[in-house]
Amino acid sequence: MSEITPLNPSSGSVNDEQLTRREYKRYQARARKTTRQVRLTQWTLLLLFMGWWEAAGRLQWIDTLLFSYPSRIGALLYTKLLDGSLLLHVGVTLWETIAGFLLGTLFGTAIATLIWWSPFLSRVLDPYIVVLNSLPKVALGPLFIVALGPGVLSIIATTLSITVIITILTVYGSFKEVDPNYTKVIRIFGGNKRKVFQHVILPASYPTIVSTLKVNVGLSWVGVIVGEFLVSKEGLGYLIIYGFQVFNFTLVIGSVIIIALAATVMYQGVAYLEGKLIGNKRRNLL
Repeated sequence: MSEITPLNPSSGSVNDEQLTRREYKRYQARARKTTRQVRLTQWTLLLLFMGWWEAAGRLQWIDTLLFSYPSRIGALLYTKLLDGSLLLHVGVTLWETIAGFLLGTLFGTAIATLIWWSPFLSRVLDPYIVVLNSLPKVALGPLFIVALGPGVLSIIATTLSITVIITILTVYGSFKEVDPNYTKVIRIFGGNKRKVFQHVILPASYPTIVSTLKVNVGLSWVGVIVGEFLVSKEGLGYLIIYGFQVFNFTLVIGSVIIIALAATVMYQGVAYLEGKLIGNKRRNLL
């Protein structure tokens, strides 16, 4: 009689695992190819726009007093870079923005945690948060200037007034939407409220917190620039106001371009953090 080869019960799972890994690698290859195509298209559109803008300015198709053109903007920024004034203004605004961005996210998340922890406090503060969210925060700028003085503190306070409320609403909403069955499991095994928050609520809300960081990038720049409009004698917001006052719109557009580039770098940093978190989760699943 011929020998019967015994079945290996684990062989099926091993093959399934190899197939899963192979398909995931194919997916990654397709994703990288698509990303390269998207980046190429984006750069092509940007270069076409910049070329058209340059030609339109040199050929007087547009009013160069108002809209300028890339080479003139680049020459002005290069001149200010050489005399050291540009780095000073960029450094001031960047420091204020990062401070407002981090503090707004931390304070907002901490307050959202406190509200989640106390249902009584949640019911008490709910109408006040709604009212604060509906207020035009920029209008509070003069109050901050009077209360905190015409300096960095009033600019950061203006930024926090914009970022904190949004963070509270978004993060607290995420806390409430976590599946209660997960909480019950922790409770069954004797976990207290701190354990529930540490092992269920907070990890489940990581994607929302990262998304809030993305939103706060733009909001923090808005808050800082508005604050510099009102009070600052340094920073990119000051350069924009100064450019308007002396009709130097090349300086205005150049400052706006720097803000756009810096905000893009900050946003990409948050997106990189998000990719790392999601990538780690996927690797753990595989």
